[in-house]
Amino acid sequence: MRELQAVTARHGRGSPAWASTQCDLGNLLVHADQVDRAIECYRDATSASVHEDPQIRRDHLTYRLNLGMALQMAGRLDEAESELRQGAQDRLAFYGREHAGYAFGLEPLADVLLQRGDVRQARQVIEETMVNFWRNGHERIATTLALRAEIVAAEDAEEPLFPGMDQLPDEIVEQIALSVMSRLGRCDPKTYQIVLTDLVAILEARLGVDHQATLNVLSTLANVGHDHSDQSGRIDAIQRVLASYDRQGRAEEALMAALGLAMAQSDVGNEEKALRTYESAHARAERIGRPELTSQVLRNWGLALREAGQVHLAEQRLTEAVTQARRGADHETLGRADIALGLFLQHEGRLEDARAVLEEGLSALDPVHPDAIVGRSHLGAVMAGSTCGCGDLKTTITDAFRQFVISRLPADLLADLAVTIEDGDFQIRVELRREPTEDELERLNGVVQSAHAEFRRRLTSPGYAG
Repeated sequence: MRELQAVTARHGRGSPAWASTQCDLGNLLVHADQVDRAIECYRDATSASVHEDPQIRRDHLTYRLNLGMALQMAGRLDEAESELRQGAQDRLAFYGREHAGYAFGLEPLADVLLQRGDVRQARQVIEETMVNFWRNGHERIATTLALRAEIVAAEDAEEPLFPGMDQLPDEIVEQIALSVMSRLGRCDPKTYQIVLTDLVAILEARLGVDHQATLNVLSTLANVGHDHSDQSGRIDAIQRVLASYDRQGRAEEALMAALGLAMAQSDVGNEEKALRTYESAHARAERIGRPELTSQVLRNWGLALREAGQVHLAEQRLTEAVTQARRGADHETLGRADIALGLFLQHEGRLEDARAVLEEGLSALDPVHPDAIVGRSHLGAVMAGSTCGCGDLKTTITDAFRQFVISRLPADLLADLAVTIEDGDFQIRVELRREPTEDELERLNGVVQSAHAEFRRRLTSPGYAG
C-alpha cells in the first residue's frame, strides 16, 4: 500500500505506473487469499488510460486477464466470462488470430465456460486455443490439452482425450501431467477421474510404469478415489504405486504408500488387512531407522487399533509413537504423537495423564496446525472434566488466530485484538496501545493478512474435522 501511495503521488491516478502497481498489489492479494480486494485492484488497473504505446497496451491486456481469472476464483462466473470475452477480443485486435498472445486469452475463457456448464462453447474455444498453440509450437499446449481433456470427457465424446501425444516431446508430456494434477478440485469429480485414468494409461505406455509422472498421477487418482468414495480404485492405484517404489528400492516413498494403503483398507472396513499393512509398514520403518517415520507409523497404527476395539494394544502403539518422536528432532512429529495419545487418554477417562500429554503436544506444534487446533479444543474439555467432546471449537480457533498474530508483533503495540467468526469468515477488530510507526503498521497489516489466509486455508482442510 505504501508503494501504491508513493506511485500515485509521483505519477498520478490512472497513469501507466499506477496501473502497474495496482496489478502488482492485486497479485500479492491473490496469494494472500484476499481475492475480493485483488479484484478491485485489477479493476482499477483496467480503468487506466490505454495509450498507443504497444507495451502499455500489452500490460492492459494482462490486467484484464488477471481480473477475469480473479473473478473466476471468487465464483463470480458471469462477470468473469464478460471480462475474459472482452479480453479475448482485445487480444485478437492487438495480436491477430495466429499469434500465441491471442490464445493466452482464450484458454481461461474456455475454463470459465466449462465451469458454467456451457460445454459446447467451451469445446469451440479450447479447440481454437489448441490449434493456435500447436501451430506456434508453444509450451502452453500442455495446459490447453489438460483442459481440453476435461471438456471432451464432459461431452462424453467418443474420441481420444489427449490427441497427438506421440508428436510431443517427453518434457511436454510431463507438463501435461502436471497441468492435469493442478486442476484437482476444479471440475466434476467423475469427469476428473476419467481424465486421470486415461492419462495414466498414456503415461505408462509413453514414459513407463515406474516414471515419476506416472506415479504422481496414480497418487492423484488415489486421492480422488478417497474424496469421492471410489475405494476400490483408490486401493488399486496405491498398490500400483507401492509396487513401483518397491521395485525401485525407494524405501521411504514405499513406506508412505503403505500407510496410504492401510488407511484405504480401513476406510472400506477391512480392519484385518489394514492392521496387517500397518504391521508391515512398521517393519519397513524399523529397517529405515528414522524415529520420525517410526513414530508416524505407530501413531496411525495405534489409532487404527483403537477403532478396531483393541484398546490395550492401541495404547502401547500410541505411547511408543511418543517415545520414538522424542528420539527424533522433528517437533511436528512429537506434537502429533502427543495429541493422538492425549485424545486416547481423555476418552479413556485418564484426564490428568491426558492433560500433561496434550500440553506437551501443543508446545511442540505451530498454533495453526490442524492437530494443534484439535488438541487445544480437547484440552479445554479435559480441563472442564470431560472425557469426550472437544469443547468450543470456534473459540479455540479464534484464540489460535489471536495467538498467531500477537506472537508476531511488538509486545507493547496491541491493547486488544478481537477475533470472531461470522458467516464462515474471520472478523477482526484491532485496538492499539500507542501510535505505531509506519513500519509497525505495515507489519500489523501483513501479519493479519497472513493469519487470515493461513487460517482460512487450514480451516477448510479435512484435518479440522476433529
